[in-house]
Amino acid sequence: MKVYMDHGATTAVDPEVKEEMMKYFNDEYGNASQMYELGRNAALAVEQARERLAKLLGAQPREIIFNSGGTESDNTALKGIMLSSKTKKKHMITSVIEHPAILRTAEFLETQGIKVTYLPVDEFGLVNPEDLKKALTKDTALVSIMHANNEIGTIEPIKDLAEITHDGGGLFHTDAVQTVGKIPIDVKQIDVDLLSLSSHKIYGPKGVGALYKKQGIFVQPLIHGGGHEGGFRSGTENVSGIVGLGKAAEVAMIKLPEEKERLTKMRDKLITNLLKVSDSKLNGHPTQRLPHNVNVIFKYIEGEALILRLDARGIYGSTGSACSTKKLEASHVLLAIGLRHEVAHGSLRLTLGRWTTDKEIDYVSKVVPEVVEQLRAMSAFTKETEGFVMSLKDDHDDDHCET
Repeated sequence: MKVYMDHGATTAVDPEVKEEMMKYFNDEYGNASQMYELGRNAALAVEQARERLAKLLGAQPREIIFNSGGTESDNTALKGIMLSSKTKKKHMITSVIEHPAILRTAEFLETQGIKVTYLPVDEFGLVNPEDLKKALTKDTALVSIMHANNEIGTIEPIKDLAEITHDGGGLFHTDAVQTVGKIPIDVKQIDVDLLSLSSHKIYGPKGVGALYKKQGIFVQPLIHGGGHEGGFRSGTENVSGIVGLGKAAEVAMIKLPEEKERLTKMRDKLITNLLKVSDSKLNGHPTQRLPHNVNVIFKYIEGEALILRLDARGIYGSTGSACSTKKLEASHVLLAIGLRHEVAHGSLRLTLGRWTTDKEIDYVSKVVPEVVEQLRAMSAFTKETEGFVMSLKDDHDDDHCET
């Protein structure tokens, strides 16, 4: 059996989406900036996609800027506000558990003279609104807090955080790559100024995404050229990709209520089954979490070994440790919620999707405990050695990636 449970990383293109995209590769291949019929047809397709996506978000079509994906949207939001000649304030606030597209961009902004404050989170990964209040200053131009965390699935109190930001005179951006199409979003209701999303997380094609920008807000473009997308993102439009994103948004909007309920039930069943394993723990908020996200720690094992063994059994998931050429680093998210390095290495993230079945949940519930038991039997790190390991100096420069 092959079981794909990494929908938080990417999704397959929905058949309805693929079907609608196909004619824009061969038949309707025109440049959307051209005035003749082939170009006009492409331009109409782009605008239809803009309307579909805007409807999913509760936005106006003119507030949607198409681009290459979530990373570009995050970069445009942060750099486009903080480095704009129209922005006189030089302070930005974000959180310690953001996606690297936010954190690396924030680090770059620091090299450009921007002061960045990184808010902590609690044991569930939640940002405390009071911490935001304390961090705001008269010089704060932008606050960027993700709608839900990509690793542990915790959904942040975005509406409250946006209200506090606006009361302090700043703009509010949220990275909603993991939430669009998964939970209901109305940008007017949560009152965000900027929102990032990506097509390939909602059963659309890779390489396309969008930035919601509230009407009246100026962002400095990252890419200059022919003035496409209202002058905010130059470059010939990826018509087939944009059509795919628009159709994916339409399908997601139709399926969302039923799918949210179905996935939540399967998520909770899987969590219950996995937590029967001894020395296991759920990461993230128990209820205020994405309907498709399961993230569990299994102590005394290493996450990458777990992923490789599950792969051999046909199960595709992810872990909270990332192997580079020289060392194994624990997830910054898991460390931020208070887990020790050696514990954080034993994480497993399983993210369910549109075609996940109860049969697959049962299979994963059977196989994961077996694999964990096998790895623990091989591991030198046990309950008996835990106290000794804790007493050693935590020197991660000598950690190496082993399989």
